[in-house]
Amino acid sequence: MSVLPFESLACPLDGMALCRVEKSWRCENGHSFDVARQGYVHLLPVQKKRSKDPGDSKVMVAARQRFLDAGFYQPIADVVTRATLADSPAASTLRCLDAGCGEGYYLRQLGSSSGSIGLSLLGLDISKWAVLSGARQDRRASWVVGSNANLPVLSGSLDRVLCLFGFPVYPEFARVLRPGGRLIQVDSGQDHLRELREIIYPEVRMESKQVAEAPDGFRRIASEDIRFSLHLAGAEPIADLLAMTPHLYRASQEGRERAAALDSLSLTVDVCLHTFERK
Repeated sequence: MSVLPFESLACPLDGMALCRVEKSWRCENGHSFDVARQGYVHLLPVQKKRSKDPGDSKVMVAARQRFLDAGFYQPIADVVTRATLADSPAASTLRCLDAGCGEGYYLRQLGSSSGSIGLSLLGLDISKWAVLSGARQDRRASWVVGSNANLPVLSGSLDRVLCLFGFPVYPEFARVLRPGGRLIQVDSGQDHLRELREIIYPEVRMESKQVAEAPDGFRRIASEDIRFSLHLAGAEPIADLLAMTPHLYRASQEGRERAAALDSLSLTVDVCLHTFERK
């Protein structure tokens, strides 16, 4: 699998095509965005930020990296890679965006897959800490600080968009995908991490975020349930799992303390992968 440069970035200020000129990306209207020494570019204008430091914190990103690098979610990564590459002609090149890439685990797994298909990869996240981590680990992909609500990507330029446990913005996904391009979306099922939720919450709610209908502009190609058991031995992976999920902030102090007291935990992983095609 060869990874090629990503060349479909758009200026976040005027939507014009960005071109790489030495150590910056520039549009024809004169807007310029410097590439950080770690290899990423910041394309989230200040006026479009909701806070000074949006997205996952440095601590959350580090916890996610440790947990995912330990291989606990490898079965999910394998299915995502297979769905992303499905029906792609040999010797073709797929232009792929991971929208809400975190520290880049799934994008790295995709880039390391075998086969004759070329890949042009872009990892985007609103957290500068996540993008920084991704850029430090893999220079083959392009890495951008940006928002799913205003993707700095040229319209109709992508073959695949990944949205994995993220915040889908379907009008933007439809805009950047070419007709026939595909959205690969992974959401939590009703039993996902149920055992952890039973420990940290006084009452467990249904967690399913599964999409009932295809979003506007898309048609459903396939849906696949991914379910397996997971055993965490030791306090660190349990703490990392909690830190990388929204449950860290939703749980009470008492609930977090109950989780911190555990030295092992068996869990159910329950997610659904949807594949949608751009009409």
